[in-house]
Amino acid sequence: MRFHRTTLDNGLEVIAELNDDAHSIAAGFFVKAGSRDETPELAGVSHFLEHMTFKGTARRDALAVNRDFDRVGAKHNAQTSEEDTFYHFTSLPEYLPKAFDVLADILRPTLREDDFETEKKVIIEEIRMYLDNPMSVAYEAAKAAHFGGHPLGNSILGTVDSINGMKAEDMRAYFASRYSPANIVLGFAGKGDWDQLVDLASTHCSSWTGDHPTRTAEPVHGAHAFQAILREEDQQQTVVGVSDGPPLESDDRYAAHLLATILGDHTSSQLYWALIDPGYADGAEMSYQDYNQAGGFYSFLSCEPDDVQENLARMADVLRGVMAKGVTQAELDQAKNKVQARSVLRSERPMGRLASLGFHWVYRRAYLPVEQEMEAFAKVSVEQIARLLDTWPLWPMTIVSVGPTTQVKPPR
Repeated sequence: MRFHRTTLDNGLEVIAELNDDAHSIAAGFFVKAGSRDETPELAGVSHFLEHMTFKGTARRDALAVNRDFDRVGAKHNAQTSEEDTFYHFTSLPEYLPKAFDVLADILRPTLREDDFETEKKVIIEEIRMYLDNPMSVAYEAAKAAHFGGHPLGNSILGTVDSINGMKAEDMRAYFASRYSPANIVLGFAGKGDWDQLVDLASTHCSSWTGDHPTRTAEPVHGAHAFQAILREEDQQQTVVGVSDGPPLESDDRYAAHLLATILGDHTSSQLYWALIDPGYADGAEMSYQDYNQAGGFYSFLSCEPDDVQENLARMADVLRGVMAKGVTQAELDQAKNKVQARSVLRSERPMGRLASLGFHWVYRRAYLPVEQEMEAFAKVSVEQIARLLDTWPLWPMTIVSVGPTTQVKPPR
């Protein structure tokens, strides 16, 4: 593996991890524009803008964008999070120039009024689709309740009202502010030639202009709120809990990932054995999410409505138990094997490496090879997990219950 980096005169950073043994190459733009950068009036604009980039440019309409990717067999996509918007493709190395021409082109969309009004309907239907999903409703409500007025509580999709009220000129102003080259990192991973990659970036992106936007990423601590949302049409009760965790800037994130695996992996975890294996619930998991200057442990539960109170108590017992007793070496070793195996398997694909490469560079200003990541997980000790639990207690937590019963309360 060879790591390279440079910065174009307009501020666009270009990074690459090149591997001669790979058979494909992945490329992507990491734009530091996510739901945490939005005002309430523009809730959902980052995700909406992601859709609009594929609707056409000065050189291509929406059909041509998809056709030109397909002509060279490039697998392309984009996604928006609280933190950023990520545009990417994977292709065979010989088709990189043609595929990159399309990707760079859509990062300068025309944002036409008629396309905006058409796509607005698509976004609203997507929001309504998620409102039909109890887990999505519970997750969004739990995040909002936990983070309160902090931008991390914003919905990535926005609301029907915010999307309906949004104007094309609002999006154009947001684009001009956030899609500055100084706010974007271009990454490559896989088989490629560094000089060719720099030449591609210069040819297609050196004319981009814009100021360097700022983001105020303030630390936040959750509210330990409780909310019961009635949905009489649901057949199950869905619960999402949130407790604070270390931010992405902290080296404790490795221990946090392992702790979430021990407690809530979808197989052979403490919540699995306490709730799913005995048949008390059909879903019980935990994940760790690291944010810019914040973090969270998310607990998920789905079960029969009549069983929700007892199952919440069981979940609380698991979390209180690990806070009191810590984890065993055997549990930690098993979690390390799971996490490290998944990391290695993901890294065997250029797309898997690209996501990690860009994320660490954008937010930590660091190149993290797979070997260094494996070493960081390997160094986590039982004692470090115990210190993590002292610093970031899992209980009490914010709890949101969604379903046909509101006869739910936080376990004592």
